[in-house]
Amino acid sequence: MQPRVILLLLLLGLASPAATQIGLPPAGQAVGQTVGAAVDRLGRTLDGAAALDLDAPVRSVARLAQERLARLAGFVRAHRDAVELDELGQPARRGVVLLLDADPEAVEAARRLGFASGGVQRLDTLGLDTAELAVPAGMSLPRALAVLRQALPGRTLTADQLHFPSGVGARAVIKAAPSLPPIRTPVGLIDGGVAGVVPVARAKAFAVGGPVPSNHGTAVAALMRQAGVTSIAAADVYGRDPAGGNALAIARALDWMAAEKVPVVSVSLVGPRNPLLERAVAALSGRGVTIVAAVGNDGPAAPPAFPASYPSVIAVTGVDGRNRPLIEAGRALHLDYAAPGADLRAPDASGRSRAVRGTSFAAPLVAARAAARIDQGRTGKALIGALDAEARDLGRKGPDRSFGRGLLCGDCRPR
Repeated sequence: MQPRVILLLLLLGLASPAATQIGLPPAGQAVGQTVGAAVDRLGRTLDGAAALDLDAPVRSVARLAQERLARLAGFVRAHRDAVELDELGQPARRGVVLLLDADPEAVEAARRLGFASGGVQRLDTLGLDTAELAVPAGMSLPRALAVLRQALPGRTLTADQLHFPSGVGARAVIKAAPSLPPIRTPVGLIDGGVAGVVPVARAKAFAVGGPVPSNHGTAVAALMRQAGVTSIAAADVYGRDPAGGNALAIARALDWMAAEKVPVVSVSLVGPRNPLLERAVAALSGRGVTIVAAVGNDGPAAPPAFPASYPSVIAVTGVDGRNRPLIEAGRALHLDYAAPGADLRAPDASGRSRAVRGTSFAAPLVAARAAARIDQGRTGKALIGALDAEARDLGRKGPDRSFGRGLLCGDCRPR
């Protein structure tokens, strides 16, 4: 095997899905304060950094793999006090292990090993709970997980892994967005905070210091409204926390969506598979809620992105203005639909209109179409059937790996 091929395989094998997304920093914060801001330093953002140009016509698989590794290393170096790698090489909250289905006996066994309990987080609406266990000083997160798994066989223990936004700024001249019919069904948004330039019906923070207006969350919410959604429930899972976007924060946000009885939830974040988040997604889907998620921007050779890869989630990729797949679009274990993810314009947190690009911006458009079908009384399998009937087949005939079952919300892009 050629040396260059071996290097590429090593890069792909070591790459981390959680570190592959390029975030957009909250307005008014210095770069490096949050997950999104830290990753910003290594990628092109709505705030004008130009280290990475996603408008380039060709991006090689090897370059995408190298960029993943660079972002991972840079992010962890910038936040050593709040973030460390777990046993799988995924960024996670430093010194925290989550114990699912915690009971006093298991918590006491952990305490005897030197793990202090940070209390039990109860997700009452979804019927889940998890204990936060503080790792003893000087013990690494991988070692802590190994010790607890040996002491508590059969228990579900996990790092609190981080999830990153999956959209960036782009350089383009974009026409005005179309005006689409209003959609009455509320849609939930799990992201960074949404600035006041985009009205939301409800907002709640699930991270320290939140809600904090963010460029990414504001742009995603704006595109959702441009697609016709009139009522948005916005959950900020980043706030001012350097380890924001963690699995526990997202699970708590999903529990809030259940309590608020939001029928559709859009998530433009990606990370690794996590047992707590997987259970929360399954519980919310089991209540009849439609969850839509972006597949990320790490290219077709990237590891599968979550939550898009969970079975009950509608996985969405992006296309440009000529209906070509985004070269940087990531992958999930399944792909349902494509939607416009480039040649779009949305406001940042200051209200300034910017061109945006990425699968982040395709997901809210599909969520809007799902809400529109619920307006018409379609739910469950009938909802999916209606979306399938609406989707425009692209590429080879029938479902494929580039477009899923077709393009939704093609009329949502500027004309």
